[in-house]
Amino acid sequence: MPQNYHYNGKEVATSIFKAPVEGTRGVSYLNIEGDAQGDLKSHGGKLKAVYSYDISYYDHWKILLERDEWQYGLFGENLTTEGLTDDKVLVGDIYQIGTVRLQAIQPRFPCFKLNIRFGNDDMLQRFMQEGRHGVYFSVVEEGSISAGDEIQLEERSRYGISIQELVRAYYNKGADKQLVEEILSIEFLPERLRKAFKSYREG
Repeated sequence: MPQNYHYNGKEVATSIFKAPVEGTRGVSYLNIEGDAQGDLKSHGGKLKAVYSYDISYYDHWKILLERDEWQYGLFGENLTTEGLTDDKVLVGDIYQIGTVRLQAIQPRFPCFKLNIRFGNDDMLQRFMQEGRHGVYFSVVEEGSISAGDEIQLEERSRYGISIQELVRAYYNKGADKQLVEEILSIEFLPERLRKAFKSYREG
């Protein structure tokens, strides 16, 4: 749930302090039961209902950061996965987990709240440099999910663009113009990203 924290002299509402839960949780078109976002302008909504971060990324960060606490949810995800890395997930892929169907929509572009969570003022920058962003999903079909549920790829995307490729194209400001056109052809591309890639095409 949202909590208030002081950061750089300001009070900030954030729900980034997440922890693992047991049992079965309902998944709606907007969220997972028991979870909430502190800033609905930047987080949440139908195109960011579920944010997944892969277990393998934890292994990577453990090598880079000296830290005692490594419980899942540390990166603000409400779904920790195994096998859904940015290079494997295509924008538009549909997965079945429990009785829930999820569609990969976009990568997570982090904000300063990562610094709050890690108590490290350069964590945001390091996160972007390491290129392990995680995936935002929309909920195609509501249902329930439990820890340990199998993740099944139900439908491969007709767009051949991985989450990783979209991230790189965003950061290099559309150096590959053909890729920019392919990204802009994604009918459900969030408006913020569409605006950015249109500017790359015109720039």
